[in-house]
Amino acid sequence: MSSLTVTAPAKINLCLGVGARRPDGFHPLATVYQAIGLYDRVTVSPADDLSLEVRADDRLCVAGVPTDGANIAVRAALLLARHHGVERGAHIVLDKGIPVAGGMAGGSADAAATLLACDAVWGLATPRAELAGLAAELGSDVPFALVGGTAIGSGRGEVVTPLMTRGTYWWVVLESAQGLSTPRVYAEFDAMHAGAEVGDPEIPDALIAALLGHDVSDLGAVLSNDLQAAALRLRPELADVLAVGIAHSAHGAVLSGSGPSCLFLCANRSHAQRVAGGLGAEGLGPVSFAPGPVRGAHATASEG
Repeated sequence: MSSLTVTAPAKINLCLGVGARRPDGFHPLATVYQAIGLYDRVTVSPADDLSLEVRADDRLCVAGVPTDGANIAVRAALLLARHHGVERGAHIVLDKGIPVAGGMAGGSADAAATLLACDAVWGLATPRAELAGLAAELGSDVPFALVGGTAIGSGRGEVVTPLMTRGTYWWVVLESAQGLSTPRVYAEFDAMHAGAEVGDPEIPDALIAALLGHDVSDLGAVLSNDLQAAALRLRPELADVLAVGIAHSAHGAVLSGSGPSCLFLCANRSHAQRVAGGLGAEGLGPVSFAPGPVRGAHATASEG
């Protein structure tokens, strides 16, 4: 195989419960993930050395995305080679369609896609369970990017349990030209809760019931994100953006992960088109819409 392209979806959190910071620096999470139809694509070709090229949709700015070992895709390739005790080169091309620093785990999607693509191009045949273990070493959201669909996340998010749900959901995504640093949002969360007792995070029973019954209205009412208050302290104008989406008839509105991307739940595709059109007319930022759940990282093209 001379090259392989792997597609990986964006991640959203239908609920994101966050506990107190652990001694290892991570926070315990209780979350319901859903993969939606916004994608990054990673193409890996054999090469003498390891190199990375980043490209993007016109709506995205990738000027600040590193192309060296600071990029999680490069770290994924190095980790896979080290795991097998081999030295391998590759030219990795990231085609970004997921917002950068937008709370939708675009970097995690890239890491998952790189693991799959390098494993195939290098002929390593790593068992899926081992890939999942490597994914967890790379980041809390990377294992879910391999799985996709809808799933419960626990631990620091890296323990993923698929959740069977009914039907398709439609999400409008309002992006922001200015990203938010995930560590900065968590630091703000810690500051907000300094000296207070933070209980163990839990997934609301009402959210699971809404998913099992495919009740869009009920699901919209119980979307939740424990990081949202911290993100809004850093970007208070986003509260008005969420309110605008509700005013345009969305069933629910919530920040995606650590933000700043805003999510709006809609009844179906045509409703998503209307809500997206209304938000677009407000001139608040790039708007797209996508279905969920969708499958996790998977090969979409190969050559040779």
